[in-house]
Amino acid sequence: MAKITRIKASDGPSKKESDGEPAITRKKVAVKDKKTEKAKREKIKKAEKAVVKGTKKDEKKPFILIRPFVALFRYLHDSWLELRQVRWPNRKATWKMVLAVLVYTALFMVVIALLDLLFGKLFNLILG
Repeated sequence: MAKITRIKASDGPSKKESDGEPAITRKKVAVKDKKTEKAKREKIKKAEKAVVKGTKKDEKKPFILIRPFVALFRYLHDSWLELRQVRWPNRKATWKMVLAVLVYTALFMVVIALLDLLFGKLFNLILG
């Protein structure tokens, strides 16, 4: 293992301070091999997987008559969490969107009315 000395300047007063400069503190830090660090991380991951697997088996399932209510409560809770994340528009943006919907609706009303008149006359011409 290699030993590294880190040097830090501290803000607190020290007996070693001179001329108003901060004191320098030294701290020895041990640097470990990359292989041992990787092995430790793999062991931790395996342990976490084992814990997760163990909890899934140990979970108690709710009684069959309660399950729909549990599902409903979970749905409502998740919906509420989603609604809290929504960024709602301000008044000006809301009115712009309302106006856009009204204009779009009016245009399609005109198009559908024209098509209705056109097909009405066409059917009267053919049938009458």
